[in-house]
Amino acid sequence: MRAVQAREAGGPEVLSSVELPDPAPGPGQLLVRVAAAGVNFIDTYRRAGVYPMPYPHVVGVEGAGVVEALGAGVDGFAVGDRVAWAEAPGSYAELALVGAADAVAVPAGLDLTHAAALMLQGMTAHYLVASTFEVGPGHDVLLTAGAGGVGLLATQLATARGGQVITTVSTAEKAALSSAAGARHTIDYAAMSDLATQLPAAVRELTGGEGVHVAYDGVGRSTFAASLASLRRRGMLVLFGAASGPVPPVDPQVLNRSGSLFLTRPTLGHYVATRGELEWRAREVLGAAAAGDLDVRIGATYPLADAADAHRALEGRATTGKVLLIP
Repeated sequence: MRAVQAREAGGPEVLSSVELPDPAPGPGQLLVRVAAAGVNFIDTYRRAGVYPMPYPHVVGVEGAGVVEALGAGVDGFAVGDRVAWAEAPGSYAELALVGAADAVAVPAGLDLTHAAALMLQGMTAHYLVASTFEVGPGHDVLLTAGAGGVGLLATQLATARGGQVITTVSTAEKAALSSAAGARHTIDYAAMSDLATQLPAAVRELTGGEGVHVAYDGVGRSTFAASLASLRRRGMLVLFGAASGPVPPVDPQVLNRSGSLFLTRPTLGHYVATRGELEWRAREVLGAAAAGDLDVRIGATYPLADAADAHRALEGRATTGKVLLIP
């Protein structure tokens, strides 16, 4: 099979397309022919060595495809089933080994490409607005990177729950995409010379001087202070990513002085820790997409061999929606 390996820790140039032996499923595993693999920031962190990994390793964790073989002890799946997953290391490949405990069925009416685009970002958007801070009618919500994959999905989910969403964007095109997803207001933060003061001022102007109930920040270092300052009293900052780099250490007294604020750093794995929770989130997200109630924007697709270009586009903030590799 063809696969994409990171030869060593480094930039996109360390990725190479290689020929590897076809894998065989072990106990509890599915062998899946990959129809599409998701490209995510976690892939770039593992490629770069930010998260420790063995080298070389086949990159990627997310995808969708068709089951070709079953390992011993697998129940609930059969050869020919259409499945998707958010956590199966080695997904940038023609064939992937997926733990049966990590795979979910793709509903009829949803193609595999869109299923692959939804697993990590869709379930992330779901846990953010349904669990970490449960958005409801009347809640003011701030979302950084509103035209990104999570941003577009979370905007739709939060709006459907009655939230009033404000997003940050960096171009007019991204503002239009964010508005189409349901954002009530978009703020062009790329034009701000002092983000830490100008963004909170703009947010408070849009919320009657109060600030937002919750800020979902997947950008990290460059937006963290501004997101924190945009909260109302007892508001919550949900830091779920670090696209611009990790946030420096925070003095907890800042939360006190700013209005008894809440700060959390969630990760998807802790929100799909049981089979029941994984199935619930996947069913809600994939089912909504299959029914036409959740729009999934695939911003770009690349051939598997062009994974380095996909990483460059993602890290260069040149993408909107979801980026996929097609074997």
